[in-house]
Amino acid sequence: MAGTVRHGRALVVGLGIAGIATALRLRQVGWEPVLVERAAARRSSGYFIMLFGAGVASARRLGVLDAIGDRTPQPAPYEVNRSGRRRSPGVSPAGLPGKPRVVLRGDIEQALFSALPDDVEIRYSTVPARITQNDSAAEVTLHDTASNTIVTERFALVVGADGMRSTVRKLAFGPEDYLHPLNYMIGATVLDKPIQGIDQDQGLTLAEPGRSAWIFPFSDHAPGLLFSYRTDNIDAEFTRPPIESVRAAFGPQPPGPVLEKLLTAFEQAPNHLFDSVNQVKMPRWHRGRVVLVGGAAWCVTLYAGMGASSGIAGGELLGTMLQRHPTDVPGALRAWEAQLRPFIHTEQDSALTTRRLFTPHDRKEQIMRTLMLRLMRAGIGQVMGKTMNGAAMNNKQLDVAAV
Repeated sequence: MAGTVRHGRALVVGLGIAGIATALRLRQVGWEPVLVERAAARRSSGYFIMLFGAGVASARRLGVLDAIGDRTPQPAPYEVNRSGRRRSPGVSPAGLPGKPRVVLRGDIEQALFSALPDDVEIRYSTVPARITQNDSAAEVTLHDTASNTIVTERFALVVGADGMRSTVRKLAFGPEDYLHPLNYMIGATVLDKPIQGIDQDQGLTLAEPGRSAWIFPFSDHAPGLLFSYRTDNIDAEFTRPPIESVRAAFGPQPPGPVLEKLLTAFEQAPNHLFDSVNQVKMPRWHRGRVVLVGGAAWCVTLYAGMGASSGIAGGELLGTMLQRHPTDVPGALRAWEAQLRPFIHTEQDSALTTRRLFTPHDRKEQIMRTLMLRLMRAGIGQVMGKTMNGAAMNNKQLDVAAV
């Protein structure tokens, strides 16, 4: 697994799924990756993830698929209203095209991290502060925030895998943030115990115009929660505690027994994610010897369901293209981007449609959502042709390119 170092050093910024997958693949093909992470330690938390075809195939080639596992629950989820009355069966992962694996984000990160050879250098509390480059190398100034020390080092490649608000992107591509807000907010968490009165592996969805609440179950773990809602003022959502913003989004009507349980569980959870929903759209993902991977480059959003899969697949494919172009880093990056862009474009487009399944914009979209669910339950899989299965052909092409 460790391989032999034959190429130069590569700086990988970000110790998330895309960053670890990229570092692992680079090490496998003979590079010397150096991982840096803003946080003081590797995070152990994470939320609900569905691992689709491209991610499954890349994880298998990286040798980590078995370690990732599968927590897909068996019972079918239900749609409910505020009174708790079950309206109809909901969206089941087992019924989606490709039958994705249901896992925790931490399952993927731990599997990838455990596969890294022991000699891969990892620096915590470290962020890039400046990037300059020429035809032969990139010089990166790194700030160790724990010791407040600064060093400048040379790398043959710099990979920005530091999320949708990427520091590498700003340093290498300029001040434009490339964020395209969808005017939706999310609040997500994974619980440490089941919700009282609801079976651990039972999924529930409460969807109303402009807002929705979800229980995402696991077969062997307490469930995850997701709140998603539309907003006309993203900045205002961050001016108060997340639970207050979420409760306001579901008002002024009384929450009812089920929604109140979910809101209380979110408020009491030790960790949560609360953020605006944005896509990252860029005319190119590489500049010289700097390349962006995962959310830093494309951020498909959770509505596409392909964030983890595209992060793994993008990192794995990057290493493969560098292996195929061992003396031409810019050429490898061009080939990588040309192969990956059609896949990502399809996924970003699909997110705009699947967002209606997560959270209908208004009453009209809620009616459309109900119709889509009925078609899915009737086994008419083509209804998802331009949503979560829209990249089926691109998935196949991506797999062929990565072999």
